[in-house]
Amino acid sequence: MDLVTVKTFDSYFLANIILGRLRTEGVECYLKDETTITMDPILTNAIGGIKLVVKSDNADAVKEILRGYDEAYLNAATCPQCGAHQFSYIAKPGVTNFLTAVATTIFGSYAVAPDYVYQCGNCGYETERLPDYDNNLEEG
Repeated sequence: MDLVTVKTFDSYFLANIILGRLRTEGVECYLKDETTITMDPILTNAIGGIKLVVKSDNADAVKEILRGYDEAYLNAATCPQCGAHQFSYIAKPGVTNFLTAVATTIFGSYAVAPDYVYQCGNCGYETERLPDYDNNLEEG
């Protein structure tokens, strides 16, 4: 049985949420290096984060499920400026990310992690944190 990494996480909270959702759907999956990173978060970058691993036979199906989770998450948020539900997670334009790209080209791996932002596809609004989910439920 060959196991492959399909996603990595910096946070054990999100890793366990995704693990639980996949197991609910009947996917056999595991978290690798979770205990190490939970006990010593400074090691996150050194060992590559918490790894979600699955059987190699299921990797493509799991990646598709994860894409669906990401899409649903991004579409649930409402832009505070225009009210659209069209967020995407992009590398933040700027000098720092340009220098990261140059260093990556020269050294062959990320010297510094690029900064990312959420951007509204309708009006271009950018934020480092996705706006809260607006579920439009009526109280009563």
